[in-house]
Parts: sequence; C-alpha cells; structure tokens
Amino acid sequence: MTNLQERGHLLTEQVNPNSLNLDQLSSLELVELFNGEDAKAVAAVAAAKVQLAQAIDSIAERLRQGGRLFYVGAGTSGRLGVLDAAECPPTFCTPPELVQGIIAGGAGALVRSSEDLEDRAQDGEAAIAQRHVTLLDIVVGITAGGTTPFVHGALQAARQRGATTIFIACVPANQVSADADIDIRLLTGPEVLAGSTRLKAGTATKLALNILSTGVMVQLGKVYGNRMVDVAVTNDKLRDRALRILQDLTALSREASGLLLEHSGNWVKLALLMHWTGLDKEQGSKLLSEHQGNLRAAVASCQHSQH
Repeated sequence: MTNLQERGHLLTEQVNPNSLNLDQLSSLELVELFNGEDAKAVAAVAAAKVQLAQAIDSIAERLRQGGRLFYVGAGTSGRLGVLDAAECPPTFCTPPELVQGIIAGGAGALVRSSEDLEDRAQDGEAAIAQRHVTLLDIVVGITAGGTTPFVHGALQAARQRGATTIFIACVPANQVSADADIDIRLLTGPEVLAGSTRLKAGTATKLALNILSTGVMVQLGKVYGNRMVDVAVTNDKLRDRALRILQDLTALSREASGLLLEHSGNWVKLALLMHWTGLDKEQGSKLLSEHQGNLRAAVASCQHSQH
C-alpha cells in the first residue's frame, strides 16, 4: 500500500491538462468539457470487462451457496456501495441482508461528510467482525484513490475469515497494490476538478456496481428475458410495472393480469409460471424453489414432464 502522506503521484490526484482554465470557461464550455471527460468513465469500465465478469461469476456462486455480498467504502465510494445495496430489494425482491453497504462513519455519513473516518483501518476490521462475515460471503472494497485504510482494514479482516474479496479502485496496480481475489481497476484519469473523485471515478464506480449487481441477479434467475420478474410490488409504480410485464408476456388484459397477480401473492415470476403451466400457487412455488427461483428452468421442466 502507498504511503498516505504522498498521494500526489496517484492517477486520481493528478492535474488534468484539459481543464487548467476551468475557472475561465463559460457554462456551455464547462458542460462540453465535463461531457468529453465523462466518456472516459465508460471506456474505463469497458477496459475492466474481464475482471467484472469474473466478479459476477464469483458473487453469484457465493450467493447461491447462502453467502452475502458486502460493499465497503468511505465518502463517495461508500455512498455508492450503500446506494447499490439499497436498490436490490425493490428491484429484485432480495432480502435486505443479502446485499449490504458498509460506509465509514455509518448511516450518518450518507448525508454528512465524515471523510476523517476513512483513516481508521481498525473501524473497517470491526465492521466485518460485527457482521460475522464467513467464507461464504463476498466483500467488495471500493476506494477511488486505492489507499483508504478503512477499506484495506475491512478487506484484510474479510480475508482472514475466508471470505472472497474484490478490490475496486481508479488507480493502476503499480501505484497501489491490493491483496484481493479479484482486482478491478477503473482507470478514468485525472479529474476535471483535480482530486475530486466524486466525478469521473465516481461515475465509473456507479457503472461498475450497476453491472455487478444486475449481472449477479440475472445469474440468480431474478430476470426473465430482460424483464424484472422478481420486482417487489410495494407501490403504485411497481404494481403498474408488474402488470405491464404480465400483459406483455401473457397477452392478458390488464384486468386479467391484475387477478393473476393477486392469485400469485403479488409475485410476477410465480404468476407467469401459473399462467404458462396451469399449476396452482402452491405447486408453482414448489417448482420454482426446486429450480432455485429460475423461471425459465421451471417452465422447461414442466413442459418436459408433460410430454
């Protein structure tokens, strides 16, 4: 790990030659400059595609075995991890403990800057111990500049407990090394505002986490085609989405889709299985659990047994 006192050489701390006159630009020029630089965030994610794919496979395998996914970070990186974790239950109907975000300073740090708390490696270790992390779990350490002690402390504690570890940083490995099972580098380059990693580095991190969590949930059978068939029907918007999915995939009217959804206990995946196979709620639930919640596999096995 690099010496915290000497961060100037880090890619994320360097000065961007394209924005040296940032304070003299018109608003339109500023927007154009940002837009051009933000394109580099997308390119940085593309360059890490192999490692991202490895991470998806690794996480899905652990979650299938009963493990949990933890994102650990401080400041912007921590907030992005908490955000991604918080969005899994409504999108994929996962239990809140399946994907968890751990941020230096706890929940208060989401709305109030507590960047000083990132310097305590022992707090990262304590957060892992507190959640009783085991060898079935996966811990993803997120740190744009790569040096955050809170994250390194958490990863070290996770490794000692046998958990799978993933490191996500926006500096090259020759600047900051990491001892993790999968090492993901999102090399976005110097920021428009020097050192402000909530910009391109944050954007690339958000893109990477979107890919990771969605990719994992696809592998866990939470998706049919590109439909959100495990959506949690908890408000009017999500109920409307559920009904539209049913209407699109079954050609039923909105009213008939509403009845089907009701009979399934508001579970789109089960509603589709009941409609396509003629099974009742109990039989359908049983078949889905036999196929680890994979709708396509459940439907195929039912069709096979009918032939």
